[in-house]
Order: sequence, then structure tokens, then C-alpha cells
Amino acid sequence: MKKNVTLLSVLVSWIILLSLTRCKNNSKNILPLTNSWEIAVPFQEVPKGLSKMNAKACGVCHKQHYDEWKLSTHSHAWTDMQFQAELKKESSPFMCINCHIPLQNQQEYIIEGLLDGDIYKPVKKKNPNFDSSLQQEGITCVSCHVRDNAIIGVTGSKNAPHKTIKNPKFLSEQLCISCHNASAVITPTLACTFETGDEWKSGPYSGTKNCISCHMESTIRENVPGFGNKQSHLHYFAGSGIPKIDSVETKYLNGLGIYPSTLKKRYSKNDSLKFTLKVKNEFAGHKVPTGDPERFFNFTFQLKNKAGEIIATKTERIGEQWEWYPEAKKISDNNLEPNEERLFTFSHHLKTKGQLTLNVTITKHRLNQASADYNKLKENYPLYISIFNKAYIFDVN
Repeated sequence: MKKNVTLLSVLVSWIILLSLTRCKNNSKNILPLTNSWEIAVPFQEVPKGLSKMNAKACGVCHKQHYDEWKLSTHSHAWTDMQFQAELKKESSPFMCINCHIPLQNQQEYIIEGLLDGDIYKPVKKKNPNFDSSLQQEGITCVSCHVRDNAIIGVTGSKNAPHKTIKNPKFLSEQLCISCHNASAVITPTLACTFETGDEWKSGPYSGTKNCISCHMESTIRENVPGFGNKQSHLHYFAGSGIPKIDSVETKYLNGLGIYPSTLKKRYSKNDSLKFTLKVKNEFAGHKVPTGDPERFFNFTFQLKNKAGEIIATKTERIGEQWEWYPEAKKISDNNLEPNEERLFTFSHHLKTKGQLTLNVTITKHRLNQASADYNKLKENYPLYISIFNKAYIFDVN
């Protein structure tokens, strides 16, 4: 009898504990997602007339567009080694992927809300429509062109084998800005600060030129072979042009107008050498650099003798400086505003005779070496490209 009472007591206690646990779970405060950068583009079905939505399938008909996209950094938005390194950090919240793989189809989990509004406590469930191959394509064709079972285009087509909707407003700069203008202090040590859209809106070209005008050059061509020439846009999405891996070539635009001075062929010993380099944010409707706050330009001057030894060197920098720990804050910012000019000067007192060479180089950087080392990025991950490199050879008599 005593044994039965003990078992009954344990059973009653277990039922009470289970009830309390359920009550506790039911009392959880799940808040909905409200910010645009918290929400993926809802699940998209394959438009009627198509069997797949991957870029290669689109490239069967739209070969030129596909070949151009493959050279864009958009195509490596997910596989980018720096981005993948950032994702592995404990401080990386769930919503960072929404710009790199924007379609719900590309995401392994569906986020239904935030527990007590905490970004590090997303309420998620397995995505039954997760497409791992589509995920690898990053910002792919369907990211911009598929909504509501149809292909969205600028000109439309009655001959396409799939449902097509003409909607240039949807494919306007507002679609670009939905990712390229994400600015929020997420935690004290994590700030998302991509303000290209705001820079453009407050700049001199808002209303006359936009993202598409510069980064998707207009052209007349056959969008599909055999269907005649039509208005089209190049799909390189040329931007920084710094490739995501050293085996990939990219196209780039340079917002800078570069105006170097000249040097004489001969100087006398004890002359003062002076070289000026003027740069102007002449071609961009936003700041240069823009986007990722870790981007910067270096302007390097190296004076070498005939043996190749460096006699004098000087490096100037344009870009933001941030302190990320213990609190994310901007220390300085000398980015060039649209149409702003800056002058860099290299001076040297010529003390010895002989042939000298002044190398002038401008490099565009994704991030510095210290950050690359911290993120354990491999040697085949390009950190910069050179956009200007000239050697001035002269004699000192």
C-alpha cells in the first residue's frame, strides 16, 4: 500500500510539473517581425511555364544576362568567405541573411517572430520549401524578377513561355535600396550601417540618376535570341569590383575622377620634388567609398632608386574608422561626398644623383589585413584591387 501511495505521489507531481511547464511556454511573448530587414521575401512558386527557378535555367534563354550575372558580386553574396565568417560569430543575428539570400525559398528556416522581441531568440521552424541549390546563388535572377507566380520585367513580353508582368516601378531603385540602405544599431557591439540609399537621396543626382542608371547600364539587344532587339540593362551590377575569390573576374565602376600632375624628365640635385594627385567623386551619386563601413581607398606614393630600393614613401587614406568593441562607434569619416575634391601631395628633397622612379598607386580595399586575419580569411580571398598605377621615371643630375 505504501509503495502504491509513493508511485501515485510521483505521478501527481509529474503531472503538476508538466502543467506548469506548459503554462510557462504558453506565457511566452512572441513578438512579430516589424522591420523590413527582419523579413524574407515570402515563398515564391515556380512561375507557370518554367520547371526551375535557378539562374542556370534562366540562362538557357537569357544567356547574356546569365553570363553577366556570373561576373557580379551578387552571385557570390551567400558564398562570400567574409560573410560566412561573420555568420559563424555568436554575435551574428538571424536577419543578416535576408539581404544575401532574400527569398524564403533560399532559407533553411522560417522565422515566425521574436521571443520577447529578442533578435537572438527567433522563433523558427524548418522550411519545407528550402532549396539549397538556390541558396548558393545568393542574389539571383528570381530575387528581383519573380513575385506572385510571374516574371517581372521592365518591358514585358507576349511571346515569353512563362507568365510575364511589366512593372518597371517594382524594378526601380527602391528594390536596390531595400538592401543597400540598411542602417540600425542592433546591439551595443553590432551596427549595420549601409547608407548608400540615404546618401543618394540627399545628393545632387536624386531624381535624375539612380542606382540602375549607373550600375545597370542601358543597352539595346536581344533579351532572347531570335526575338529581336529591345531595351535592356547589363547585369554585371558593377560596384566595388573586388572579387569574392581570386579565380573570379568582376566588373567595376570607379566613382573617382583621377587627375595626376606631371613630373619633369630631369631635376638637379637639391631640387624639391613635388607631385600632386587630385581626386574627385565625379561619377557617383553617393559617397565614395560607400556601403560596408570597412571599405577604404589607399593613395600610395613610393620613390625608388634605380636598384629598386625605397627612398621615401607616403600613404593617404579615404574611408571610415570604426571601433567595434566594447561598443560599436564611428571614430572618423573622410569619405568623399558627391562632387567633392581632395588633393594629395608628395614632396621630397632630392639629395643624390641618379635615376629615380615615383610609383603612384590607388587601391580600393574591402577590409584591412587585421580584419581578414581575425575572420581567418584565406590567401585566395582578394582584399583589394588597383584602380590606378603609374610610374614616373626621371633623372637627378
